[in-house]
Amino acid sequence: MRIIPAQPGDVAKLLAFREEAAAWLARLGTDQWQRPYPADFLLATIKAGTAFMVMDGETTAATITLSPEAEPGLWTEQELSEPSRFVNKLTVARTHAGQDLGGRLLDWAGDRAYRDGAKWLRLDAWTTNEPLQRYYLRQGFDHVRTLREGVAVNGGPRVSGWLAQRLTGPTDHGFEDLTE
Repeated sequence: MRIIPAQPGDVAKLLAFREEAAAWLARLGTDQWQRPYPADFLLATIKAGTAFMVMDGETTAATITLSPEAEPGLWTEQELSEPSRFVNKLTVARTHAGQDLGGRLLDWAGDRAYRDGAKWLRLDAWTTNEPLQRYYLRQGFDHVRTLREGVAVNGGPRVSGWLAQRLTGPTDHGFEDLTE
């Protein structure tokens, strides 16, 4: 499998990918990602070069956004002064579930962040999705705190305020990395 930068023409594909994940999450009983994500926000991450896709042949198997920019209001000034990269929108296609693609993508993100000089790989997870939080803890992240105040990027109250971080470092993630 190879990891590539997303392109502007991938917006519709990635929005559909997110909708598939939202439907799966709803079947699991969580309200995560039930609000539509604005296409212009996704396009901005693609144009910024921070959205990536894992390709299995011609099939999109997973996606991740890895950014040097944090969502406003989540991290303290002290934390923001530390070199960090921020994971967002990590999604694995249901057709590729159970293959540890999420864990490998987190390893890739930690490796890339390390090569970029970042000390921390940070993320915010859905505040009420405890299975997801446990997943990140199993992936070596430490819970920093949970925020419930504020407004979400796509409107409404903050719902993704479970903050976690882990140190970056070189890893053997196993992807053919075509992102540089």
